[in-house]
Amino acid sequence: MERWGAMPVRGLGDLGAESRMITTPWSRMVRGLGLGQYPVGYDPTIAGHLRKAFDLIALKLPEMNGYTHFCGLLGTLVLDVTAPFADVSQLDLAGAIEQIKNVIRKEPNPYYRVGAACILMESFAKLRLDTMLLINERNDFAQEVLSMVDEIGADNIQDNNAGRHGDYEKLFAYTALFLSFGHLGIHDRLISGDRNLVLDALGVLDKIPAPFFRGRGGSMLFSAISLLGYEAFVFDGERDYLRDVLDYMDSTNSISIPVTFPQPTTPAFQKIYPLVTMLNAIAMSNRETYISYGRDRLNDMRLYWEEIAPAEKAHMSLYYIMALYNLRRLDEQIPDLDKFVEELVGSLAILDPGANFFLDGLSNAYIIETAMLTGRMDLIDEAKLTRMVDCFPDLDRSDIDRVNRPYPFSYTLNVLGEIGQLSLLFKPRERYDGLSPTEWVIAHLSDGGRAEGNRLFMLGNALVSQALRLRYVRARETPTFERFGSNLP
Repeated sequence: MERWGAMPVRGLGDLGAESRMITTPWSRMVRGLGLGQYPVGYDPTIAGHLRKAFDLIALKLPEMNGYTHFCGLLGTLVLDVTAPFADVSQLDLAGAIEQIKNVIRKEPNPYYRVGAACILMESFAKLRLDTMLLINERNDFAQEVLSMVDEIGADNIQDNNAGRHGDYEKLFAYTALFLSFGHLGIHDRLISGDRNLVLDALGVLDKIPAPFFRGRGGSMLFSAISLLGYEAFVFDGERDYLRDVLDYMDSTNSISIPVTFPQPTTPAFQKIYPLVTMLNAIAMSNRETYISYGRDRLNDMRLYWEEIAPAEKAHMSLYYIMALYNLRRLDEQIPDLDKFVEELVGSLAILDPGANFFLDGLSNAYIIETAMLTGRMDLIDEAKLTRMVDCFPDLDRSDIDRVNRPYPFSYTLNVLGEIGQLSLLFKPRERYDGLSPTEWVIAHLSDGGRAEGNRLFMLGNALVSQALRLRYVRARETPTFERFGSNLP
């Protein structure tokens, strides 16, 4: 640990409720949930790096789409507000917020429109800004966002799982909405109007055909509902929605709607991923009896873990550890956590982050984040970081890797920020012909970012998240998460 200096987290016991619920970078980079975790206080060097990244993106993409433009505007505002001695009263917050809201409204994709709006609301709560700038007599932005959710259609994700997602995006939009309303303390709106939006969201589960996506998406929704104290709608009404999702996941073989990934995966990977996230949702709801509902699900998870490949273990390690920790089963299931993490870090020797953008490309960032959260940064040396930082030109090997380069880059930016090594991405390096990795990656985006498409959203989320981490180092969790944390096991 001494090699890197103080970490924002020294072990699992340091994690607050938000980080125990939304631990992994997938939820943050891909879905924009839980940005800005592990605040470290303002650092002018980091702030300068982030401003440069936003400026580089604006120069490369002068006609930025709504979401990318939104991230630049919000990230810059966050940096202005968090700067030492910033006189918020002297900033034109009202004008800046109106500009950001107008950019959100111009985002053509309703799913990303909702996501951006929810990140804006969550940022307000985390920065302790006056919510009257968002919710006032002239414009009730929260109500405006509610209407956006209804515009999200089914099966709009254009990838190799077309037709298997159903209303997967709408499910995550509801999850983001619930979390942001919880941060702002206005979640009573979800059940006090003409529609019970909690029940509406739960009804979306039946419209997601693939068991993988229903379990993966449902787990985050269940956790968000538990956060708000509305878990009775999940368990105690006419249906037990969590039980129904577990039953559906158990029917994977008979339903036969497998999902595909950019690189081949083991059958066990498709089973452990939704299972481990559902087990964390069970922990968040304090309904531990469900871990043995129908079968021994901890035993299933252990068997799947033994079957998955090293790169898949890298992706699943943090999910696996956190689910067990939150269920108070970590010592029972992984009696020697140090050895577990040492073996995981040892697999970096065979996981080349430049081999492909997904399985290997994300693996190094996942493993380093796991080492940080378990207090084992002593296992990470400079050579491991260098390999990850220098991998991005290797992704020119194929079209799919090249256009998806922002995906692993966002994960790398995220984890290097969390371990205090963000400058590695902003200093000139020989590997990049004298440019910094950030300059090189942004310079190699396609014209207008059209080839990368929604992969750019991940880069925006990563940058905004790092900006939010510069708020006051002892920033408390928002009140809803504080109350929730007192009830966690």
